[in-house]
Amino acid sequence: MIAFWILAPIMTIAALGILFVRKAVHAALLLAVVMISLAILYAVLDAPFLFAVQIIVYTGAILMLFLFVLMLVGVDSSDSLVETIRGQRVAAMLGGLALGLVLVVGLGQISLGTAVGLDVANDKGNIQALASILFSRYVFGFEVTSALLITAAVGAMVLAHRERLTPKPGQAEQAAQRVRDFAEKGTHLGPLPPPGVYARHNAVDTPALLPDGTPAEASVSRVLAARGTVRSAPALADDITEIESQIGGATHAGRESEAPASTTEQTPPTGGSH
Repeated sequence: MIAFWILAPIMTIAALGILFVRKAVHAALLLAVVMISLAILYAVLDAPFLFAVQIIVYTGAILMLFLFVLMLVGVDSSDSLVETIRGQRVAAMLGGLALGLVLVVGLGQISLGTAVGLDVANDKGNIQALASILFSRYVFGFEVTSALLITAAVGAMVLAHRERLTPKPGQAEQAAQRVRDFAEKGTHLGPLPPPGVYARHNAVDTPALLPDGTPAEASVSRVLAARGTVRSAPALADDITEIESQIGGATHAGRESEAPASTTEQTPPTGGSH
């Protein structure tokens, strides 16, 4: 009960935060809080198998897959509001209402007393008892759940799939398009330099400097630009002239210090073979 009253508010706040935060990365991290808290509740209830599955499968695999997809797509990518399947919003609303109704009815039939029957259920081991229940009494529900997961995966593939209506451009077509863009829009003709080139700093968040001294914003990843961590290349390059003058002065001073020694070495000895 102590673990429940500590973790339940945390899980509730994190779950509400998933709905209201603006950035998808923050929503994924809040989802991790919910999953880890749920795993701790499983461990307190003497369910080590569910605890391990919650940590390894959901938190460690599925959530990391979410984060990988977010990093691959980009945190600044805008969501598409165009329905690829007609009527999917209405179906989603009806499904959400039905799920909420089922949850309300289920919670209404649960008493708030102490849980009983755990010692009897775990008499021969939690994993053995769980396997016996899943593959005997609730085998139909278990198979239906697996079918729903497969359907969800196929539905995600259908929603994310895009038909290519034009052939993929080759290298020659891309080069010709760059030349046309240069003639029409004045865009950079060749490939842009990587981040930090010609700048005072070679970090990936520092834009490169073009030959005219202007920063090439496209040389920095748009993910870093969306986070607002891009550094100003001209600000970092303001002291280039000062550093070059210091280097030049040090080099000139070094040459002057070496000049007497070299002159002495090159002076021929007096009293030679006259």
